[in-house]
Amino acid sequence: MPNGGRPTIVAIAERAGVSIASVSRVLNGQAARRDTVERVRRAADELGYVPNAVARSLKDGRTRQLTFAMPDIGNPVYVAMVRAIQAVAKAAGYRLLLHSTDAVAEDELAVVRSLGDRTSDGLILCPIRIGDGHLRALARAAGPVVVIGSLPPGTPVDSVRADSVAGAADAVRHLHGTGRRRIAFVNGPADTVPGRNRAEGYRAGLAACGLRYDERLVVHTEFGIDAGTAAAGGLLAARPDALFCANDQLALGALRALLSRGVRVPEDVAVAGMDDSALAQAAWPPLTSVDLGSSERGRLAARLLVDRLAAGRSAGARAAVPFRSTTVPPRLVVRASTAPATDPPA
Repeated sequence: MPNGGRPTIVAIAERAGVSIASVSRVLNGQAARRDTVERVRRAADELGYVPNAVARSLKDGRTRQLTFAMPDIGNPVYVAMVRAIQAVAKAAGYRLLLHSTDAVAEDELAVVRSLGDRTSDGLILCPIRIGDGHLRALARAAGPVVVIGSLPPGTPVDSVRADSVAGAADAVRHLHGTGRRRIAFVNGPADTVPGRNRAEGYRAGLAACGLRYDERLVVHTEFGIDAGTAAAGGLLAARPDALFCANDQLALGALRALLSRGVRVPEDVAVAGMDDSALAQAAWPPLTSVDLGSSERGRLAARLLVDRLAAGRSAGARAAVPFRSTTVPPRLVVRASTAPATDPPA
């Protein structure tokens, strides 16, 4: 190597005693004789050869990187997704890039458009709002996209969704079954997909239990712990005997508000959340929550993306394979925060 510079395939060929073409085949994972492979790899190790990922990307049009764009990188739900996506990506030979959008639509659209810059081979997008701009961008995406969330029928991307309508209804029915009759609802923003779906499930659960919807028992706020604290404190005047919260962060905030006011959980007010994140198990009392399969949604989304990439990156190749939509069913996980009321009403 001249001047002690970066080792080249010429230097490797000389060290291994094989042709440059043989070195190229081995380094690019193509078929070669076993002894040739061993000699080339040994020579590459001895010379400290490191593959030039940029050059390889320019040559074959692949970065071997995937991007996961999520609203909040600190939310345990998305942390669980990251771990599941990373496992699938790594096994398939991809690195994973993370991007936190803060649920800003323009940021999400920019990530979709960035596929045209070849910064990654494919994208997993997890938006909480889906507007016309999202649908146009997804239809025009330069590379494959998988959406974790609910999409209108016919959207030309693969998707994985949770059935939060059914999950919310399950939580309300559970609270009713423990003897609660004034079941309040702490929801996120009503203009988000999860906010709409969980509100629909709350109403369906009330109807299934023969309970009347009461606006005084419903608060819409942001999806966060502090928002949950403020919302729960404001609801106490309506004298609920249960709080159903649209995610575990809201529920954790609600627990904080109740306990700081001397309200016993679950004796005075039961509390249930959604997502069954790490927060639910760490809360005190341990929090009943609806498991929406965060890890499974991440795993399925990564699998769909890897399969789509295997079918081809071009728009024509993507369209040739039917797009798939998968739903992960909810599962209610009951813990101490919703223990039955001492004297359930009839």
